[in-house]
Amino acid sequence: MSTLTLLGLSLLILSIIGIYSVWRRIRHLTPSNDLSWVNENKYIAYAEIDNDEVILKNVRDFNWRTTKDFDEKWIEKKFKISDCTKIWLVLEYFYPTRRPIAHTLLSFEFKDGTRISCSIEVRREPGEKFSPIKGLLREFEIMYVWATEKDAIGVRSRCRKSETHLFEAIILGEGNQCRMLESYLRRTNQLYENPEFYNSLFNNCTTNIASHVNDVYPGRVPRAIGVILPGLSPKLLKRNNLVKLRGGSIKEEMKLNQVEERARAWDQECDFGDAIRIVDS
Repeated sequence: MSTLTLLGLSLLILSIIGIYSVWRRIRHLTPSNDLSWVNENKYIAYAEIDNDEVILKNVRDFNWRTTKDFDEKWIEKKFKISDCTKIWLVLEYFYPTRRPIAHTLLSFEFKDGTRISCSIEVRREPGEKFSPIKGLLREFEIMYVWATEKDAIGVRSRCRKSETHLFEAIILGEGNQCRMLESYLRRTNQLYENPEFYNSLFNNCTTNIASHVNDVYPGRVPRAIGVILPGLSPKLLKRNNLVKLRGGSIKEEMKLNQVEERARAWDQECDFGDAIRIVDS
């Protein structure tokens, strides 16, 4: 056996030993809601559900000037599940040069025009930064961050160097937008009671959204690379008729629905959600 072959075999064995050691370490870790958290993840939301009536606690309503300069505010929201009329999808490319990596979140709109967002993301401890690799190694808990659009969409479109798109979702089936909202609320309460680890591939923002959609409309979102890597999801959204297209093509729609310019021009007087949406003439 040649020296190069022995060297390659040795490196392979060391790699296997290293992977096994990491696996042994992380398999015994348990998720927790009782740690020290960064301010924006300080409280975890939960919903008091009484038939149709909901009181949603620990809704984030920060006033973001920059990602490090903000006014902290937590509120509660009262609404009826049956009043949900629309669902909106936000697609954020937070690494614009690395297109496959992105973040997705939903906003729920009600009969009175009010809206509330829910972003499924990692819950960070002080000093932690998100990393897709660490997200595979049980480094982060997962949480449902309920927030006003001014907060959840505003920080992305006004304070970060992100590329942010806002789609109106196509909901098939009478009342399924309400069932989606209820599914989200029950999952929120599940994580409040029983924390879970985030996983960059199998328990992330988009895989959970797909699970909620398929929960109320089985098979609506197929297994696809665009679910695991949401930055690749636009073609999936078009192919499966999941969002409304006004420009004809998904590329044209993404030009129309990119919101940073409108978000940064917001006068902070009118409703932020109204300001970032295009009014169809």
